[in-house]
Amino acid sequence: MNLTKLNTEQQNPKTLNIDLMETEEIISVINQEDLLVPNAIAKEIPAISTVVDRIVQAFKEGGRLIYTGAGTSGRLGILDASECPPTYGTDPEMVIGIIAGGKEATTEAIEGAEDDNEQGKQDLVDIGLTEKDVVVGIAASGRTPYTIGALQYANELGAASVSVVCSKDSEMEKISAYTIAPIVGPEVVTGSTRMKAGTAQKLVLNMLTTASMIKIGKVYGNLMVDVQMTNEKLRKRAENIVKTATGASDEEAGTALAEQHNNTKAAILQIMTGLKGNEVLQLLEKHAGHLRDAVSAFHSSK
Repeated sequence: MNLTKLNTEQQNPKTLNIDLMETEEIISVINQEDLLVPNAIAKEIPAISTVVDRIVQAFKEGGRLIYTGAGTSGRLGILDASECPPTYGTDPEMVIGIIAGGKEATTEAIEGAEDDNEQGKQDLVDIGLTEKDVVVGIAASGRTPYTIGALQYANELGAASVSVVCSKDSEMEKISAYTIAPIVGPEVVTGSTRMKAGTAQKLVLNMLTTASMIKIGKVYGNLMVDVQMTNEKLRKRAENIVKTATGASDEEAGTALAEQHNNTKAAILQIMTGLKGNEVLQLLEKHAGHLRDAVSAFHSSK
């Protein structure tokens, strides 16, 4: 393939002489180019929404969201996946990030790993991919063999296949069931897709997981009510969330969290309803973990 035909490999006419610019000029140009990213993503909102609904369906059926990619794209997938358990209390296996070259590739380049089509498939075999899962292949160019191999295997198995790319009419788009393609234009430094393309990918992945978590009841209002209290900062955040949601005092919030074994959502429901112990958990379970539904149902029954 002639790389120069790819959107992500073309020269940016605004930066042809960037090596002659003063520092502030360079930074200003980078900033101006970054401003193009949100508009490119806005055009993809219908596609992003469709994929979110498909992910939510997968979660409800016991499936997983699996990111796969090489280089920067793979690292962004791992980053997004790794932030779901502490933020939303998810099982670490619910959202998974896989990168060409394995864990070592998260911190250094593994030469040739992205060119291995078969390994893209094998890495999904190794985690036991099923038809219930959603596989999101991430590649700015839309032509990475490793990621294509993963998407092809997803199709073979009947899993939902999604491409997140920054090039028009890419090979990945042709083989995936769903495509999200923010076209951000040529990079400030030609081919350096860790810049605008990487920013676009990061924003899209944020949208996929955030919206999906909201839809499955991990958020009440705009509060992350399934936050895990794994350090002092998150412990304090959980206490603040309980107080914000209920108007409780420090003491009331602390007591409820202790009685509900640091389950933020359950502590909120306990304060809101006056229920105790397993009654709180049973009410949450009855409403699939949706706090608002549980509160509404309790008050409607009185």
